[in-house]
Amino acid sequence: MTAATVPHLAARTGPDAVALAGQVARAVAGPAATHVDRESRFPSEAIAALREARLMSALVPIRFGGLGCSIVQVAEICDVLGQHCTNTAMVYAMHQIQVAVLARHAGNSPFFDRLMRDLVERQLLLASATSEVEVGGDVRRSICAVEQCGDEVQLRKQAPVISYGEHADAILVTARRHPDAAASDQVLVVAPTDVARTTLTRTSGWDALGLRGTCSSGYVLETRVPASHILADGYDDISAQTMLPVSHVLWSSLWLGLATDAVNRARAFVRDAARRKPGTMPPGAVRLAEVVGVLQTMRAGVTDAANAFDAIFDDRDALSSMGFALRMNGLKVQSATLAVQVVSQALSICGIAGYKTDTKYSVERHLRDAYSAGIQINNDRVLGASASMLLVHREDA
Repeated sequence: MTAATVPHLAARTGPDAVALAGQVARAVAGPAATHVDRESRFPSEAIAALREARLMSALVPIRFGGLGCSIVQVAEICDVLGQHCTNTAMVYAMHQIQVAVLARHAGNSPFFDRLMRDLVERQLLLASATSEVEVGGDVRRSICAVEQCGDEVQLRKQAPVISYGEHADAILVTARRHPDAAASDQVLVVAPTDVARTTLTRTSGWDALGLRGTCSSGYVLETRVPASHILADGYDDISAQTMLPVSHVLWSSLWLGLATDAVNRARAFVRDAARRKPGTMPPGAVRLAEVVGVLQTMRAGVTDAANAFDAIFDDRDALSSMGFALRMNGLKVQSATLAVQVVSQALSICGIAGYKTDTKYSVERHLRDAYSAGIQINNDRVLGASASMLLVHREDA
């Protein structure tokens, strides 16, 4: 299965993008999902199809030639991809997070203008390196620092995880502003991977429970690039206004897609059981009604949060408020929790047919992938941050 399976049509508008993503999901990502998971390999055919469909530049503003999609539309794309292949959806979501960061925080410079246009022309894949050995999941602190070398800068980062790093065209790297800067005084540096002066030395592999196709190995990343590769805004603003809210909305959307597919498999199981014994209610029918209600609650929460984010997308003061941060944190924790709950209930409905890996009702991959949601930015860390804010936040919850 290759990108050629999808009709040769490039998305022109947001609605086109969502519809075309559905074609990619059904024709390419879905059929390859099991193989990607079992082989723990990058979903190359699905990403190639997304590139062919021009969907990698969904969040790139129209002035650069991108689709100019809204965050709601990109969330819908992540949802539909998640219904067929969580790995593809996660790679796509993480890429779009970086695109949003560049679009909003890079500043006006010849380098970043060229990068955005190149992203559209070549459908580049962007990755990020925010975590660091000895700092772990606290992405708001860095040990490595940017060192000035004339008109260039260099840095060396020991990252425990860089998802699909060896497949990315560029990696956005956090580092302290200079060697004497505080750990929280960070900048974001674009490190193109197709230049000799950016190297990735693998330090650990990725034989994981779920999300096996994200290829999230550990690396030592070293780069030396022109100083113009540093984004204009500091990482404190980037994180609060873009990185975290876009992450929470897009990740929640793909988890919603994952949960939706699990419920669809449970629904098919119950319907098939009813056909075998006409006039009787299958044992799992009541549980199906229950889990559909939970899924509806999850969908309502994700949709509402995405629309709320979209409404203030260009309001930096609102995006930096504690109220908004609390809302996004709540979305992340609720979605991560409900994803596991929904898939677990689907497994209970399907029973052994859902537990096995070789049936059309199987949800074992879904369950393994769902458990990543609570540790990808650990729920306890998110709740801890919310708890600290609630001590001083005076608005209504």
